[in-house]
Amino acid sequence: MNKQEKNEVIELLKQKFTQYNNFYITDTESLSVAQITNLRRVCFDKHVEMRVAKNTLIRKALESLDANKYAGVLDALHNVTALMFSENPKEPALIISSFRKKDNKQKPELKAAFINGDVYTGDSNLKALTQIKTKNELIGEVIGLLQSPVKRVIAGLLQHHEKQAEAVAAE
Repeated sequence: MNKQEKNEVIELLKQKFTQYNNFYITDTESLSVAQITNLRRVCFDKHVEMRVAKNTLIRKALESLDANKYAGVLDALHNVTALMFSENPKEPALIISSFRKKDNKQKPELKAAFINGDVYTGDSNLKALTQIKTKNELIGEVIGLLQSPVKRVIAGLLQHHEKQAEAVAAE
């Protein structure tokens, strides 16, 4: 890979890091070509963009954007690295978990995740990342909580109205 090609990869990575608020850094070292192909297919189906790049190029892209912001992520750049970019913060975690369960494997291994400005390092965070609430899930919960008191008031008014109607009918 010549210098111009490396610079093109760095620019592409910078665009991806700027475009997505969520990305995962995984270790796919021991996966076969067929397994990597299958993982890419699953990612594509779930609207997760998967890219493999050299750690030095990823490091240069992140450092040129904001070395302090991505400091925790930079420490995870070792071995073979695959990046997973997603609008949904938990989708890559779900993909990794289900992929590992399906083949009873330890890979891909989560090295780090950058979720809306927060860094999660290590494979031990994978389970927690699968349980992150998406924006739409949180909005749904808030709406449900707001509707709950209104439903109780309406139910109470209906019961009161029914009792009044029974009392009038009894007279």
